[in-house]
Amino acid sequence: MQVNAHIRKATSVQGVTGPAAKNSEDLNNFFEAPKQGVDVLEDGLKEVTFGEYLVDQGVLDRFQLFRALQMQDRLPGVRLGECAAALGYAPITAIERLYERFQQLSTVDVP
Repeated sequence: MQVNAHIRKATSVQGVTGPAAKNSEDLNNFFEAPKQGVDVLEDGLKEVTFGEYLVDQGVLDRFQLFRALQMQDRLPGVRLGECAAALGYAPITAIERLYERFQQLSTVDVP
């Protein structure tokens, strides 16, 4: 029983005055939940598609990606990179190089 009282006293930061007071406030603030809450934009991992990768790399903008995806939808079996090249957004050799880099990205298996 006495050990628990010592642990509580050692971990308590209430009632601290002097130079240590600032540190105790910091500790209390660190372990408290924020009053305004936390915005969660996304949770967990998400899959990055090759189209998103092309946008991230600056090869395509969102509108160009949309147009390439529309073309791919009309032409089943045609690859996205081929559609982007056919629309004149980027040379096919550049897209092929980026696809090789995309395939080498680290992956995580999520059960």
